[in-house]
Amino acid sequence: MQKIYLGMLLGILWLSQTVSADNTRDVHATVDRFHSAAAAADMELYFGQMTRDVVFLGTDGSERWQGNEFREFVEGHFAQGQGWVYLASDRRIDFSTDQRVAWFDEALDHAKLGRCRGSGVLLLDGGVWKIAQYNLSVPIPNEMVLEVAQAIVTLGVVELPQDSKAAGAGIADAGAADAGAADAGAADAGTAESQAATSDDSSSVNCSKKRHKTNRKAGC
Repeated sequence: MQKIYLGMLLGILWLSQTVSADNTRDVHATVDRFHSAAAAADMELYFGQMTRDVVFLGTDGSERWQGNEFREFVEGHFAQGQGWVYLASDRRIDFSTDQRVAWFDEALDHAKLGRCRGSGVLLLDGGVWKIAQYNLSVPIPNEMVLEVAQAIVTLGVVELPQDSKAAGAGIADAGAADAGAADAGAADAGTAESQAATSDDSSSVNCSKKRHKTNRKAGC
């Protein structure tokens, strides 16, 4: 009897490992097709890897698209043959205990942005893995965080709440103490960016607020 139980246990463990390995392979394949379709500007293949209500988060704080909004945005680029190429590596995948939800993170290399990071969530939908959320970001070295944060505030992209302005000022002071002349350079860059934005017409300004992960202005 003990041998039977032991055999059943080993069988369950083997089956569990097999399912996990198959799911890992399938998730890799889904995300790989996602990137390949983006590079080829293949609308059908691209959205074939995603759920209907997929959420895409771009590098800009305003870039959150969901479902049809994301489809319309991507179609505007793909229809002109404008895809985007990100080369993925070092992908790590984890699964929920029931093997129906997966989440991952990966390193991405882009010709202009350099080393980026992608992460996302996939759901098992009818036996097929689909991307439900993808998040693209550009990691900032710790030594540059305060400088970049202050530059963003200088550009006026982020408006600090009243109750956090003091804290924001503290960050700015700390950044100035750490970065010194580098902060002055960031302020100059912010001024130049502001002048460039002012010289654009209103449609270009609005367009710059809706940039895709390529950092190209949509429809400009």
